[in-house]
Amino acid sequence: QVQLVESGGGLVQPGGFLRLSCAASRSIFSAYAMAWFRQAPGKERELVASFSWSGRNTYYADSVKGRFTISRDNAKSTMYLQMNSLKPEDTAVYYCNTNPPNPTWGRGSQVTVSS
Repeated sequence: QVQLVESGGGLVQPGGFLRLSCAASRSIFSAYAMAWFRQAPGKERELVASFSWSGRNTYYADSVKGRFTISRDNAKSTMYLQMNSLKPEDTAVYYCNTNPPNPTWGRGSQVTVSS
């Protein structure tokens, strides 16, 4: 059974930081490449950051490169997204999933960047 639970979102001022967590079922966490996605109001869901299948390589969208850091704890089947220097355009619902994404999505975690 696919289980994806995101947490850690909230309201933060521009320039602030947040750390998102993703608790995933062990069966998918260990077998697939994992990634963070986001969907802003009125926009399509987009890939933000990801691990390769091996977990050794990472990818970042140009819009977050240098500000966001993806990490993981394999023992806990948990993935993180450290988000620094947040901007209003980072406001979105953030989701974790496999990459390419599994059809089952979690509820996501709302991140709002506003003064």
